[in-house]
Amino acid sequence: MTEELKKFEAKMKKSYDNLCEEFAGIRAGRANPHVLDKIKVDYYGTQTPLQQVGNISVPEARIILIQPWEKSLIKEIEKAINMSDLGINPTSDGSSIRLVFPELNEERRKELAKQIKKYGEEAKVAVRNIRRDANDAVKKMEKAGEMTEDDVKAADKDIQKMTDNMIQEIDKAVEAKTKDIMTV
Repeated sequence: MTEELKKFEAKMKKSYDNLCEEFAGIRAGRANPHVLDKIKVDYYGTQTPLQQVGNISVPEARIILIQPWEKSLIKEIEKAINMSDLGINPTSDGSSIRLVFPELNEERRKELAKQIKKYGEEAKVAVRNIRRDANDAVKKMEKAGEMTEDDVKAADKDIQKMTDNMIQEIDKAVEAKTKDIMTV
């Protein structure tokens, strides 16, 4: 049963990792190159991640500089950024693209805090669904005669402990990201 529990624990950890990736994409008034992680550029007919078609740097606290390896890609990169939900207009000087992040106002901070909480709740729901699947797997093993009643109780306790720990980690991540947004 420990092998099964490890599989479910890995799934829960994956939900947490996914939450952390979502948080990396939330811009907090500072320039963070991770906001570009999901943007793909049409590169000779293939959707290619932005990081693979140019150099991305942060020369100042609120500016991201994108220097494409091929000048012909500037228009495609601008188009991809405009089509994304980033909400920033790229400016080009012919050889590079600048993204200037505005200061966050109080209203935007509150919106971002709500979005962070929503992502946290979605991650918790995913973890609880994994717990349900784990509990169902235990019940099936009990019905098949592979586990005793004591083993089932111990497994249920382990599954609940795993779930509680992961939800606690999610809460900590949500709290830290919310604090980060509010103090920028």
